[in-house]
Amino acid sequence: MSGDTDPWTLVVILGLAGVTVLTRCFFFILDRPWGLPEWAHRALHYAPIAALSAVVIPEIVMSQGHLVSTWQEARLYAALAGAGYYFWRGGVLGTMVVGMAVYLPLHLGLGW
Repeated sequence: MSGDTDPWTLVVILGLAGVTVLTRCFFFILDRPWGLPEWAHRALHYAPIAALSAVVIPEIVMSQGHLVSTWQEARLYAALAGAGYYFWRGGVLGTMVVGMAVYLPLHLGLGW
């Protein structure tokens, strides 16, 4: 690998830096206060749930990039137990404790 950087790489780096500065400073550049439309404000209420489910659900139902094909999967039972506890009692800490209390014996004890 040589120490020289080609001009195209420099143009891309400067372009990305410019876009970053522009988007981050956009709200400071405006001369009047800016607010979100009501539909966008309502949609932001669902963003954390959507992001969390986009991360958690594939981790539960997939293994090594493929859908789980057997019922001997500890994550499925742990997720069901955690969801059941959450709807029964509520609370995030209890949900995690119950989910892990189901997951660990099945995964470590039975090798699921």
